Amino acid sequence: MTVRVFNLMAPASERLRAEVPDVEVLDVADALPAAGVEAEVLFGGWQDDKVLPLLERGVRWVQLPGTGIDGVPEGVLRSGAIVTCARGASAVPISEYVLAVMLAFEKGFPQHWLREAPRYWNFQRMDTLDGKTLGLVGLGGIGSAVASRALAFGMRVLAVRRTAAPSPIAGVAIVPSLDAMLPEVDHLVVAAPSTHRTRRLLDADAFAQVKPGVHLVNIARGSLVDQDALRVALEDGRVARASLDTVDPEPLPAGHWLYAHPKVFLTPHASWMSRRMVDAAVGIFVANLRRYVAGEPLEHVVDVDEGY
Repeated sequence: MTVRVFNLMAPASERLRAEVPDVEVLDVADALPAAGVEAEVLFGGWQDDKVLPLLERGVRWVQLPGTGIDGVPEGVLRSGAIVTCARGASAVPISEYVLAVMLAFEKGFPQHWLREAPRYWNFQRMDTLDGKTLGLVGLGGIGSAVASRALAFGMRVLAVRRTAAPSPIAGVAIVPSLDAMLPEVDHLVVAAPSTHRTRRLLDADAFAQVKPGVHLVNIARGSLVDQDALRVALEDGRVARASLDTVDPEPLPAGHWLYAHPKVFLTPHASWMSRRMVDAAVGIFVANLRRYVAGEPLEHVVDVDEGY
């Protein structure tokens, strides 16, 4: 029996048909299928008006094209269908973003771009990543990609994670708690999922423990950082710079203090972007779809109660 797929990701259609010929792909991004048409699989999962009606058409499995589930309709997560995500699809561009902002911090960019003749030539206050300590909050696909690149720059890498599982990356030291890691790190990168356990994980108490002059990078979710506490830490110098790709709320309203603060570097939740991002997400779905057709267990199954 042919497996039928509702496809909400239009760019994926041609590849799905070419690489998994045993399935029938129905493109439903522009309009719902005719009454009575059902499918076992749904690719896509953020648009309430499109996704929720499709779930009533026999869907047993939903493959999300992204990693986080905090923006996924509750009706999708609680529908009874298996939900899987594209864990790791954005790891390369996000890890490159992290290295870019860490390098910018050490080199003093963009402040050190010249706009007029400097007082001294052959001199600017710059430093290196080599020998610095990176602290990772979370060591999943993204955290691991950051770690491997940081190690190549000669950094010492520490990580804290929810479980006591060993590091998947040689050279990364797992520390027992966030409290134990904070005083040690020069760059603190938040790469954990947004769950009830991680909300406001970096609060006033946490910022009181950081190494003075730390660089904070958040590419996870804004809810993990208490932004009021961050403001205090920026003002008293405990945090030297905050490079934030995620904030709370999103979109950040006009006039918010984060836009104007001289120690805050903001991007609009775009660190995941690359020309190959869609291809990576589709590749994960193709591999999972082949498992589904073969009756094998799916990978990247979401634990709805845990939130990732």
